[in-house]
Amino acid sequence: MKLVVEIVDAHDLMPRDGEGSASPFVEVDFGNQRSRTTTIPKNLNPVWNQKLLFNFDQAKNHHHQTIEVCVYHERRLIPSRTFLGRARIPCSAIVKKGEEVYQTFQLEKKRFFSSIKGEVGLKIYLSSETEPSSLAPSSSPPPPSNPPPSSKNITEPSSPAPSSSPSPPSSPPPSSKNKTKPSSPAPSSSLLPSRPPPSSKNRTLIHNPSISLPISEKPLSRISNISEVPVSNILYSSPSISQFAPIERSNSPVPEAESPAPEADSSVSEAESPRSSAEEPKEEIKEPVEAQVEANQHIYRPQVFHQPAISFNKGPQGIPSTMHQVNPNSHPSPQDDYTLKEMDPQLGERWPGGGVYGGRGWMSGERFATTYDLVEQMYYLYVRVVKAKDLPPGVLTGSCDPYVEVKLGNYKGRTKHFDKKMNPEWNQVFAFAKDQIQSSNLEVFVKDKEMVGRDDYLGRVVFDMNEVPTRVPPDSPLAPQWYKLEDRRGGGKVRGDIMLAVWLGTQADEAFPEAWHSEAASVHGEGISSIRSKVYVSPKLWYLRVNVIEAQDIQPNDRSRVPEVFAKAQVGNQVLRTKICPTPTTNPLWNEDMIFVAAEPFEEQLVLTVEDRVHPSKDDVLGRISMPLTVFEKRLDHRPVHSTWFNLERFGFGVLEADRRRELKFSSRIHVRVCLEGGYHVLDESTMYISDQRPTARQLWKQPIGILEVGILGAQGLLPMKMKDSRGCTDAYCVARFGQKWVRTRTILDTFSPKWNEQYTWEVYDPCTVITLGIFDNCHLGGAENKHGGAGATAARDSRIGKVRIRLSSLESHRTYVHSYPLLVIQPTGLKKMGELQLAVRFTSLSLANMIYTYGHPLLPKMHYLHPLTVNQVDSLRYQAMNIVATRLGRAEPPLRKEVVEYMLDVDSHMWSMRRSKANFFRIMSLLSGVITMGRWFGNVCHWRNPITSVLVHILFLILIWYPELILPTVFLYMFLIGIWNYRFRPRHPPHMDPKLSWAEAVQPDELDEEFDTFPTSRSQDRVYMRYDRLRSVAGRIQTVVGDLATQGERFQSLLSWRDPRATSLFIMFSLCAALVLYMTPFRAVALVAGLYMLRHPRFRSKLPSIPNNFFKRLPPRTDSLL
Repeated sequence: MKLVVEIVDAHDLMPRDGEGSASPFVEVDFGNQRSRTTTIPKNLNPVWNQKLLFNFDQAKNHHHQTIEVCVYHERRLIPSRTFLGRARIPCSAIVKKGEEVYQTFQLEKKRFFSSIKGEVGLKIYLSSETEPSSLAPSSSPPPPSNPPPSSKNITEPSSPAPSSSPSPPSSPPPSSKNKTKPSSPAPSSSLLPSRPPPSSKNRTLIHNPSISLPISEKPLSRISNISEVPVSNILYSSPSISQFAPIERSNSPVPEAESPAPEADSSVSEAESPRSSAEEPKEEIKEPVEAQVEANQHIYRPQVFHQPAISFNKGPQGIPSTMHQVNPNSHPSPQDDYTLKEMDPQLGERWPGGGVYGGRGWMSGERFATTYDLVEQMYYLYVRVVKAKDLPPGVLTGSCDPYVEVKLGNYKGRTKHFDKKMNPEWNQVFAFAKDQIQSSNLEVFVKDKEMVGRDDYLGRVVFDMNEVPTRVPPDSPLAPQWYKLEDRRGGGKVRGDIMLAVWLGTQADEAFPEAWHSEAASVHGEGISSIRSKVYVSPKLWYLRVNVIEAQDIQPNDRSRVPEVFAKAQVGNQVLRTKICPTPTTNPLWNEDMIFVAAEPFEEQLVLTVEDRVHPSKDDVLGRISMPLTVFEKRLDHRPVHSTWFNLERFGFGVLEADRRRELKFSSRIHVRVCLEGGYHVLDESTMYISDQRPTARQLWKQPIGILEVGILGAQGLLPMKMKDSRGCTDAYCVARFGQKWVRTRTILDTFSPKWNEQYTWEVYDPCTVITLGIFDNCHLGGAENKHGGAGATAARDSRIGKVRIRLSSLESHRTYVHSYPLLVIQPTGLKKMGELQLAVRFTSLSLANMIYTYGHPLLPKMHYLHPLTVNQVDSLRYQAMNIVATRLGRAEPPLRKEVVEYMLDVDSHMWSMRRSKANFFRIMSLLSGVITMGRWFGNVCHWRNPITSVLVHILFLILIWYPELILPTVFLYMFLIGIWNYRFRPRHPPHMDPKLSWAEAVQPDELDEEFDTFPTSRSQDRVYMRYDRLRSVAGRIQTVVGDLATQGERFQSLLSWRDPRATSLFIMFSLCAALVLYMTPFRAVALVAGLYMLRHPRFRSKLPSIPNNFFKRLPPRTDSLL
């Protein structure tokens, strides 16, 4: 008789590897018999589906024995293991085969101070047959509680696990050739062959991806029965074992995993003898695939397909509820995991009739609203605590320090307390999520805060949830009412009244953004404001143009020399200077423009100084003036602005002398022209992802052409970003930016699948714009960072998770796009998927005529074309604008921090990256591929590779020569037909981050290290030398290509430059003859002859180059003059 312990899966294990994850395996101990499963790397919700077999003597009494199931984390670097928890199952609970059910057991501690959590799923039963043991983990989740399906519907990679005990009578005895004897009375002898069992030191097998698994000479894909594979080849194969990548379906995020070495399964024993198919039915494996992985390659679990298995969906309490057959070809590949996924959520506001509280709490029927029609509705119980009056004073103090505590089930929220106030006013709102409501009564307590001991109860008010009314915007807010306080023990009314309003609503309620949420009950103090949803507005940015014309009566400090003068202007942290006047004089002339970025309200001043270059390392300040920006004129177009003379204040030692202060006050003056430019759009983001193109001055704004609505539904499969209580966690929030409006959702605490369901709206002034959405991990939850960060907690930064961009011009009007966008980021280790962002996007066009007009209008305001800025000015001003926006938004409450703003504005997009250079090069090649393809097609036509095509081209050519007026209509008709044909293949969803286009899948580690290097570099000298040499080699190739292009251009130029007198003479004589012939010959005849000559048959062609080609190649370039 065999005891079968089937290890199905585990849930919510404690992370132990320091990266928010664990590599668990299970070890089972029964009556001094031990067996273990394989190790699942980097997974807190592993799935094994492995059967461990133990000898079970029915003659003995096992009712007082237990089966101990221990879960461990395996360390790879140092061969050891860490305890994750255990479960003890009494043998009295063992059932026979066919009566087993899937059960979950809570993991217990081994010691009192251990930190353990999670549960393990098992199936335990007795079997009189030889049960197969799994070679590799299966991909199926735990089976349901109903009786198992027949074996023909379940196929698992298994092999017979013989033992030294007598075989059942139904199976024939194995041959003596393969019989083994137990080497010791240890129970493992029944599960392992006669070969000595490997020690724990040697149990971990080394994985060498370059060597295949020596299972059998027969290819693994052709093995129809696992019994044909000797298990000894698997257990003791040398020198290495290839990796099987199992397919898993887990709700936990799976970080990119390195190639893990497979763990030897001590429950799998060597087959004693091969058995024919006539003696025993065999279980088949359908097309298992062996994954040969190169070194340093990242393994993703959906990478390898396995046999069909049964998949189960769990019910609310972990009990399997449904079962379906899994298609082995339905598992996505890693490339499919990077694609956009279409969703079908329940959008729109719906109030189910009847409700959950007896029918009175919810509205009957269904009511639809359009304000929040792009998100799933989330229902909340709102409690507004307005004020209280006539509260009783304390017995000892004679005063009252009241506060209110709102309790609903296990959730408690409290207001701030007031010192010595009998009639306090709070006006605070509490919101309890509907799916977290665990009680039928809402209790509101009024308490008196005590300095020592427990707080005193002043009274309470109790609400029945069935009596709570429902409010749906745009209904007016529910009016609060006075309620008499009751004794907490039900002893009747007490002194005091409290004004409350209680209602059921959704996230569309006006009180939702500022309410205290039960989902964030663990956050206190200043952290409460940092988790609320907010809308921010970027500061209004202006370009400040300072035209320094000249200066007069400049007096140097050293009267014996003529000064070398230049002017310097400063606005905040921005400093610019003119060139040194070429002529040493006391009346210098510059006439140079300097442009700064300023933000309203204008807090900085313009500081102008005139300085003298005394020494290359020393400048003397000769005069200075400071002016507020509000005194300057605002210009909306290119009209000239009046210039002004300003007196400079003497700067230096003489200013401090009282007797000379009046004398030197007006020593010199400066002539400047200063204005605030309102006709430009101040760029604070990359022009490739621009979200707004309006000028600064509101008077120049056009009417909006559409409305953009975005529903931020939630995220899925986020990775742990920080450690909290020895486990990985993520407190995610989403930021969206379009134009001047920034939105930030509320922070959802401690979940890898947050649900925000918040909807926002923007006015669209140009369809050729991009909206950017990013997800971040909140590291400022009020005291949490101080607890973990210590002295450096003030430097805590919100971690970036991922970003999504959507170009509005790629969206169809009036269509709702609901998709799950992959969050792909480039890290020093390579491309990584951080999760998925679920969005619902709709662009509504207000006027088709305005839309058509916009496409013919300039992209930027007209000042960018009348007085354009240089490329260097645009880059410098963009950097300054980003700093100003980050500083101003960081002063909001709650602040939108600098690291968030910089990530959303792509502050480092201008940095050098070999990966981006390759991506841009192949983008150019993809554009030129069409031209190259057409050239090859025309070459094939000229060489008559396809005679039918060549004949048709001749006919078309003759028609166009005879009717030349048909050339342009034919070209446009052809483009129309191509566009109509491509309409069938138009994109059905918005574009997203493409790892292939970004050249992110084939990037080299050193290129990534260079991309993430600081500026200036912080790498070692040898590495910098290597990169410099590599850059030199690339630049050498570019230099060669540029030289070839210059050579061809110089040859063309030398046709008439007489550098080669003979070639120029021949060419001008040829030009004269050609002019005479073309004057006398009709153009149609010339075109006809030239076309037929180009399309001539290969029989009339020579393999040697043509005469014009030979003549052109002999023309002299200027390469002989290069050094």
